[in-house]
Amino acid sequence: MERLKIPNGHHDQSPDKIPDNGFDALENMAEGEKFLFNKSNGKTETQFTDFEGKTSFGMSIFNLSNAIMGSGILGLAFAMANTGIIIFVFLLICIALLSAYSIHLLLKSAGVVGIRAYEQLGNRAFGPPGKILAGCIITIHNIGAMSTYLFIVKIDDWFVDGRYLIIIVSLAIILPLALMKRLGYLGYTSGFSLSCMVFFLISVCQTTHKCINPINTQAQMNKQHFVVVIYKKFVTECTEAQTVLSYNQTLLNENSSTIAACEAKIVTINPETAFTIPIIAFAFVCHPEVLPIYTELKNPTKKRMQNVANISILAMFVMYLLTAIFGYLTFYGKVQSELLNMYEKNDILMLCVRLAVLVAVTLTVPVVLFPIRRAIQQLLFPDQPFNWPRHISIAVCLLFAVNLLVIFVPNIRDIFGFIGATSAPSLIFILPGLFYIYIVPEETEPLKSRPKILVIAFVVLGFIFMFMSITFIIIEWTKGKTPAGGH
Repeated sequence: MERLKIPNGHHDQSPDKIPDNGFDALENMAEGEKFLFNKSNGKTETQFTDFEGKTSFGMSIFNLSNAIMGSGILGLAFAMANTGIIIFVFLLICIALLSAYSIHLLLKSAGVVGIRAYEQLGNRAFGPPGKILAGCIITIHNIGAMSTYLFIVKIDDWFVDGRYLIIIVSLAIILPLALMKRLGYLGYTSGFSLSCMVFFLISVCQTTHKCINPINTQAQMNKQHFVVVIYKKFVTECTEAQTVLSYNQTLLNENSSTIAACEAKIVTINPETAFTIPIIAFAFVCHPEVLPIYTELKNPTKKRMQNVANISILAMFVMYLLTAIFGYLTFYGKVQSELLNMYEKNDILMLCVRLAVLVAVTLTVPVVLFPIRRAIQQLLFPDQPFNWPRHISIAVCLLFAVNLLVIFVPNIRDIFGFIGATSAPSLIFILPGLFYIYIVPEETEPLKSRPKILVIAFVVLGFIFMFMSITFIIIEWTKGKTPAGGH
């Protein structure tokens, strides 16, 4: 595309109001190009992109919600057990609000310069080093997320060895979806993935009263005929379970500590509490997918995309909260980092739930793969037009590398914990804030203005979260413990 000079008076045009005509928005972008109307030789042309977004508002919500939702949903009950209900709910609300605010900063920065690519925002703010840093963080984070999804497939093998199962799933399901040209096409699979997680949530709520006691006593069988609500769970359920446990102490070889474990903690602090913030922050990371989804949104405006983000975050907040509460009120202090491992594996309903979770995480992998491919193309082929062989080969190489990682590394939970403690604060707090500070001109918002001061505090908070998370994780590593969680 020929580079054109921008006439005076066109610098402040809003890119949100400019129609797109075609596609390959990010793939065709050259360094320094802008998404702006320009007039040259009597013709009106566009720079940066000729992409016409065709993805509906609803499908965009499905895609972003699917990007937010990850394997971290299975570790939130464990996080609640190590913080208590009040602290957990407070942290969940704070991270959700901060994530929405972070997306606001990204969209406003993109609107100022007319760039809807995360790596190019880094380039505009800090030059090539910023572009490389943003691309590397996105790649590392999303490869970690993809690996956690495939690890769930690997450890949930039923009739096939988990190592073969992830290869079959990758070739039969993930790769064909990853080869699609546009992220918007995945809206249907994202919607189905979310419905699978809703089924998981409903089943967890309905089976809460079944799982409190491993002994199938008559009292427990009678309780299986109704669903226990949260109020009933707090007031009655734990008392009844304590009586049953006391009666069967000789069979269970349990002591008083078991009875104490059957108690909902409002506030609790222990060494595992340090991992709660990385777990929750990792569970809300969707920022690499925000700008690609914005690019493909039909009738794109900053307000419209912000509404997509707000609805998606709210929906995931509700799902996360309910899953954590019912999972915690089922197993209390004994809850493990992977919630599904706590349920009876021979139960038909729970087998269906496990299958639904496997389908959900499998269909999430292609959505996460798209930003990695775009980051690689921005770093290695910034001026090249769309090319099918390159598009396919990058997807195949990424899936091959992730499969090798999942198959041959027996336990990479420590790596995921470290990635979650570094990439999540970077993508939610640090990079969007720094982009905003450097991209939004001081003539519009001086450095000492209230918006810029808030953003500076936002960035500092991200560095504090990162420093605290890394410090506590290293301390726990030295003690021989490992963090739990995932995206």
